[in-house]
Amino acid sequence: MAALLITVTNPAAVMAQTGEEGAASPGGATTTEAEAGETATGETAVGETAVGETAEGATGQPVQMDAISVTATRNPIRAFEYPGMVTVIDREQIQTLQPSTPDDVLRFVPNVEFTGGPRRTGEVPSIRGFDGPDVVVLFDGARQNFGSAHDGRFFIDPSLLKQVEVLRGPASSLYGSGGTGGVIEFRTVDAGDLLAPGETLGASVSAGYQSVNRERLGTFTAYTTPMEGLDLIGSITRRDSGSIELGDGSELDATDDEIISGLVKGSYGFADHHRIEGSVVAFTNDAEEPNNGQDPDADDVVDKDIRSTTYRAAYSYKNPDDNLFDLDFLTYYTDSQADEIRLDDLGLGPTGEVLKRDVDTIGFRLDNRSRVEFAEDIVTTFTYGGEFYRDEQDGAAGSDERDGVPDADADFYGIYAQAEITVTEPFGVIPGDLLIIPGIRYDDFSVSSSVASDDTSEDEISPRIGVSYLPNDWLMVFANYAHAFRAPTLDELFLTGLHFEITGLPPGASAINRFVPNPDLKPQTTRTIEFGGGLDFDSILTRNDRFQVKASHFRIWGDDFIDLSVNQPAPFAECNPFIPGDCDGTTEVDNVAEAELWGTEVEASYEIDRFLFSFGFSTIDGEDADTGDKLGLLTPDQYTLNTAVKLPEIDSIVGWRLLVADTFDKVDDPDEERSGYTVNDFYFAWQPSAGLLQGLRLDVGVDNAFDKNYARVFTGSKEAGRNFKGLVSYALNW
Repeated sequence: MAALLITVTNPAAVMAQTGEEGAASPGGATTTEAEAGETATGETAVGETAVGETAEGATGQPVQMDAISVTATRNPIRAFEYPGMVTVIDREQIQTLQPSTPDDVLRFVPNVEFTGGPRRTGEVPSIRGFDGPDVVVLFDGARQNFGSAHDGRFFIDPSLLKQVEVLRGPASSLYGSGGTGGVIEFRTVDAGDLLAPGETLGASVSAGYQSVNRERLGTFTAYTTPMEGLDLIGSITRRDSGSIELGDGSELDATDDEIISGLVKGSYGFADHHRIEGSVVAFTNDAEEPNNGQDPDADDVVDKDIRSTTYRAAYSYKNPDDNLFDLDFLTYYTDSQADEIRLDDLGLGPTGEVLKRDVDTIGFRLDNRSRVEFAEDIVTTFTYGGEFYRDEQDGAAGSDERDGVPDADADFYGIYAQAEITVTEPFGVIPGDLLIIPGIRYDDFSVSSSVASDDTSEDEISPRIGVSYLPNDWLMVFANYAHAFRAPTLDELFLTGLHFEITGLPPGASAINRFVPNPDLKPQTTRTIEFGGGLDFDSILTRNDRFQVKASHFRIWGDDFIDLSVNQPAPFAECNPFIPGDCDGTTEVDNVAEAELWGTEVEASYEIDRFLFSFGFSTIDGEDADTGDKLGLLTPDQYTLNTAVKLPEIDSIVGWRLLVADTFDKVDDPDEERSGYTVNDFYFAWQPSAGLLQGLRLDVGVDNAFDKNYARVFTGSKEAGRNFKGLVSYALNW
């Protein structure tokens, strides 16, 4: 669900304010706008208030504050005021969801969908109809550029997270290539998130189980702030799981995962305003599944070794008295591998063949903020900087090149500038506040491979402007216009080799499909217009309640839309498989001249001392402007609901989540239509706030409680069935 509200509580009422909409954590308080601390990357980390810290209003009642976004502008801004749609998911929400994968964390965010089936290695996110490389994925600011048709997009364990931000809509003016759909940023936990004032050392241990795939989970975390300014944390998690029980009663076999993930992170503030930070986020999965983890009917099985490690180092200078320099520097290296050993000869190669797909990304970013007050009622923050990153891909099958995984590399250079202009009572006659955010970025990139004799190079300019107008305390309206682009990926440009072979034909018959490279592929560019508004009320029915709603409508026009087409004649119907080559097909990536997508999103929440409610709605549609054919990763209209009752007398909360999807008929082929579905989840959390059991936390729940049999779009498999799950954790701090 959308995290529109953050609630900060006193110890006696800690569970009274627990919930999905920006709730305070029973294991740690959340953060107000004033408390949002800045990390060494310069990106304010929401949720860094220490465990047990209190914040009360003048009446002594719990204070409800708005969620703060950093990803949207690279500066702290109220999510409600931002001229666009951004969702902030805090640590308490993540814990209550008991997620096993990133899909579990993001499944209730409007117009965010994961495809590829329930195997974790096949999950690929989409935002507003754009998927794969059209979505920028960041771990604490470090780009995750691994790309595979069937092996997922990124790898991180939810146990390491304190917050996730989802910026929906074009983001190329700040983030460059890939910002056409939006940005998903995962932020890892710090020691300061887990310690109360006066505490300097702590440790926590947790154990959990999920029935749908017989998953066992264990986590150990140690953290300390041994001296002023120094923050150290280390965490390790192990997950073991097997075949997945589906909603139709069958099992998705060949789904064995043995996962070890970890985090080592430290930061040090010195000389009043300087801070350095370093971290390592690691994920390994020894999986046994088909070569195509998204195929529920594949017979071949491989031992898949997935490894992803992100190394980061950062420096920041933050002096509140210095209006000219507010500096951030980040450098990172990400090493991602999805290597396989064939365990049988049922695929496209012999038993024992080793398949390699390695992608390395190295990059850095430097930016600064300067704050200028042009007049008493006009304040501007300028953000400007530059970025470089390089991707290198290595593919192999035994001693030869791997089909569909070309050896290639790409270099990206970008410079950008943005202004956040706040005008109070514009022109001296218009009431309220006006927020204007213009921005522009220039990118230059080049791609090379042994497949092509010449390098492919392009450059792009990505401007945008967004405006929010708040005439009073409870109303806002916004509009924005933005250009975005996405460079062709290494695979899209240089695909070669065998894609698949049609099996089950009579002896002597054959039909294969081959990749066709397209080194002349152009960057995909889009233009987006978005407008919407919101309402924000408090003390409606009682003194401490809060209601907030925000809605948006957008239209996207795309040029040179990058589209994968599989052209395969049907044996005996369109060709004769006994004639060599007559039934052979091709898979290639082309540019669609013009495309259009449009949609609407709504997020709403209401919260009082005893109750919380949140609602989400999303719809998306798209087509080729010339032919009228459907285009983009479209999804059915979806509705989400989360409601919970707070039980402070027993330090608990009990809740219900609902996801409803309409019939999906936005297709050209009637065979691709999907039935609508309704999925119900129930959850309960208990954490004693005092006494001998303080530090203990229990989470239990059941997902898909009524064992609904359903399938998501662009996914061959059914989804997981009823899932009972529980997690017990205990933290001890000194």
